Amino acid sequence: MNSVPRSMRLQIAIFGRANVGKSSVLNMIAGQDVAITSPEPGTTTDVVEKAMELLPVGPVVFLDTAGLDDAGPLGALRTARARRIFDRADAVLLVTEPSVWGEWEEGVLETASAKKLPVIVVVNKTDLSAPRGDMAAALRAKALDHVLCAATDRGRREEAVAAIKERLLRLTASTSTAPAPLIGDLVKPGDAVVLIIPIDREAPKGRIILPQVQVMRGLLDHGALPVVCREHEYSKALASLREPPALVVCDSQVVDFMTANTPAGVPCTTFSILFARFKGDLAAYAAGAAAIRGLRPGDRVAVLEACSHHAIEDDIGRVKLPRWLKAAVGGELKIDTFAGRDLPDAPGEYKLLLQCGGCMLGRTEILARMGKAAAAGVPITNYGTAISECKGVLERVLSPFPAALAAYRAAASAGSRYRTPGG
Repeated sequence: MNSVPRSMRLQIAIFGRANVGKSSVLNMIAGQDVAITSPEPGTTTDVVEKAMELLPVGPVVFLDTAGLDDAGPLGALRTARARRIFDRADAVLLVTEPSVWGEWEEGVLETASAKKLPVIVVVNKTDLSAPRGDMAAALRAKALDHVLCAATDRGRREEAVAAIKERLLRLTASTSTAPAPLIGDLVKPGDAVVLIIPIDREAPKGRIILPQVQVMRGLLDHGALPVVCREHEYSKALASLREPPALVVCDSQVVDFMTANTPAGVPCTTFSILFARFKGDLAAYAAGAAAIRGLRPGDRVAVLEACSHHAIEDDIGRVKLPRWLKAAVGGELKIDTFAGRDLPDAPGEYKLLLQCGGCMLGRTEILARMGKAAAAGVPITNYGTAISECKGVLERVLSPFPAALAAYRAAASAGSRYRTPGG
C-alpha cells in the first residue's frame, strides 16, 4: 500500500538477442541479482518484471524479455510474448554486443519507431572487445542514443547506470503517452467535491480501491476538499455543505442513484469515467458506448478484464455488466471474457470490446488496446461509460467533458440502429 502501483510507473522494455546480456544489464541497473544469468542461450524464458525507484528518473518497471532470436517452437512462443511487451513499453533498452548488429536489432528499431517509443542502445560486453567501426558508424548515422557498458564489471557500473539514467530522463521527458489530468483540471482550490463510495463485496477489506484513492489524492494535491460518503449518506453530505459542490463523483454501480439525487446544476461523473480519460481516450470510449444501442441479442461482445482476480458471486465484469447489457439490448449476448493481458486473437469478430477501468494497466497499454480495436473497425468502450449508457445517464456524466460528450452524440446520431436502452 506504500509503493507506487506498477501501472503508474515508467515501463522500460529490455530487448535483444539471446545471450547478449539483457538480464545482466537489468541486474547492473538494479544493483542486485534480479534475473538469472547464464552463458546458456534462452535462460530468460518469460518476461521478468522489476519495479524500482530509479532516481532521479522516478518509479519504473523494467521488463526483461526473452531473446528475439530464440529458436524452435517453444522459442517462437517466448519471442511472441516478448514482442507483446512493445504494447506496454514507454521506452526501450536495446541490448547488443560490440560485434552484433543486424536484422534483429533493425526490427526492434522499426517497431519502436512505429510506436513512437524512445530507444537507448546498450552495447554490452565492451570489456571483451570494442565496438566494430561499422557498428559505431551505423549508430552515429541513425543518431541513436547509445551507452557502452560491461554489465558484469562492478567497477564500471556507476558510469554506465548514470549514462542510462541521463538518456532516460531526456528521452522520456515529453512522452506522447503522458497521462491526461485525472481530476485537477475540473476543480479549483477550496472547491468541495463529493465522492460517493459504496462499501460492497468488491471493496477490499480495510481499504478502498485504487482509482478512488488516486482521485482523493488528486483533489488534495489541487487544494480541493473531498467529502466522502456512502450512497445512503449522500443527501446528508449535500445538506452539510453551505453551497452546492463543484463536482460529484460516484462508483459506476450507483450512477443512476447519483444522477437522480444530484441537483441539475451540479456537474457529476464517475470514477471509471475519470480513469477512462486518465488512462485512455475518453472521446473514443464515449463514441464506443453509443454502439451498445445498436447491439442485438446474439451479438458477440468481448470483456477485457485486466485483473486476473477470482470472480466473486456478483462480479462487476462477469455478472453485473452482462446483466445490464442484457436489459439494454433486450436479450442474451454472447460474451467472452479475457483476463489479465489476454486479448482476442480476432477482435473483428466482435460487435463491441468492453475494457475495464484499467487501474492495473499503464496508459501506453490501454492506448495500444484501443489502437487495435480501431484497426479492426470495432468500437471499444470501458466499464464506466458502458454502465452509464445502459442506465440511460451517460450524457449527464459526460457533461464535465465537452469533447467526449460531442463524440458520443455524433456516434449516437450516426448509428443506423440507434435506440433507447431497453427499448
